[in-house]
Amino acid sequence: MRSQNRNILVIKKFLFLFILFLGLINAIENPKIPKEISAPMDLALQSKNYVTIPFIQKNFVGFKEALAFKESQGKYRVVNTLGYLGKYQFGTSTLERFKIYNTTSFLHNPELQEQVFIAYCKVNKWILRKDINSSVGKIMNGVKITESGILAAAHLSGAGNVKKYLRSNGLKNLSDAYGTSINSYMKKFSGYDVSFIKGDRKASI
Repeated sequence: MRSQNRNILVIKKFLFLFILFLGLINAIENPKIPKEISAPMDLALQSKNYVTIPFIQKNFVGFKEALAFKESQGKYRVVNTLGYLGKYQFGTSTLERFKIYNTTSFLHNPELQEQVFIAYCKVNKWILRKDINSSVGKIMNGVKITESGILAAAHLSGAGNVKKYLRSNGLKNLSDAYGTSINSYMKKFSGYDVSFIKGDRKASI
């Protein structure tokens, strides 16, 4: 009887280890990609062995994820020392522009944060449309002006201050409260394809 029980115990252990082994093989062959870095197939190329993270590509997804990482390390619920909110660090005045008044709800709504970012880019692109046409390709402070750099700088300091920067040929290079300058954003976020964004003065959520 003892011998029979011992055999049953050995079989159970074997089955347990075999199931663990199958689970490990499945995990290696079919890794789960976190939702935070997932993207449609045309934006994030995937294969059995690797995933190309979107923000290393020079498209709009790459642009917004790189900017978000600089602003908040890509975290939706971050509030900085000056009260700027979320993944893209919006001020309350910008949120109110899009009729968003409940900041707590905003911080807990990733989809809404993404929508606000796109709408804000559309508004800024409309405001800066003439400056984009006249300035892209020029060199200011050693940096080649690109449309993505302009939109990133507008996110940092506002479209009005970017206009002043471009129209002064880079002389009015304002910085935010943490010392980050318009020129540094022009450089850091240059060269992305942001043609996805269409200028829209009345962009809304």
